[in-house]
Amino acid sequence: MELIKNIKHIEILKNIFICLVGTAILALSSKIKIPFYPVPMTMQTFVVLLIGVILGWKLGVATISLYLIEGVAGLPVFSGTPEKGIGLIYFTGPTMGYLLGFLVTCFIAGKINFSNNILINFFKLTFATSFIYIFGVIWLGGLIGWEKPIFELGVKPFLLAELFKIILLLLILPKI
Repeated sequence: MELIKNIKHIEILKNIFICLVGTAILALSSKIKIPFYPVPMTMQTFVVLLIGVILGWKLGVATISLYLIEGVAGLPVFSGTPEKGIGLIYFTGPTMGYLLGFLVTCFIAGKINFSNNILINFFKLTFATSFIYIFGVIWLGGLIGWEKPIFELGVKPFLLAELFKIILLLLILPKI
C-alpha cells in the first residue's frame, strides 16, 4: 500500500514538473518575435497546439491554466510583458479573449484523434486554433466596440502566421 502511495506522489510531482516546463516553453514562445508578413509572429499558438497534442487534454489544459495564473499573478509570461504591463491589468486588456481561447484550443488539440490523412489533420488543427480567434474577437469587440473593424484588427493580420504554424505542426506530427 505504501508503494502505491509513493507511486502516486511521484506521478503528481512528475505532472507538476511537466506543467512547469510547459509554462516556461509557452512563456519563451511568447517572447520570441519572428519577422513575418504582415505582423511579427510569435510561436505561442504553435506551442499551445503542441502542448495539447503531446500532453493530452487534461495535462495540457492544466499547463495552460497554470500559465494564465502565472501571468495574472504578475509574472511576465505573456507576449508584450513587462513592457506593456503585467498581471491582471494586462490580462484583462485586449488580448484576454485570445489567452482564454488557449484553453479551448489546447483542450480540442488534446482530444483530437489524428489520422494518417494530412488534410483531415489540417482541418482538425485549424478548427482547434479557430477558438483562439473566436474568443479573441468576442472579447476585443466588447472592449473596443463592434463598430471597429474587429476582423481586420484581431484576425486577418495573423492568418498567414497561423497557416505557417499549423503546417509546421503537421510536418512534425508524425514524429511525435
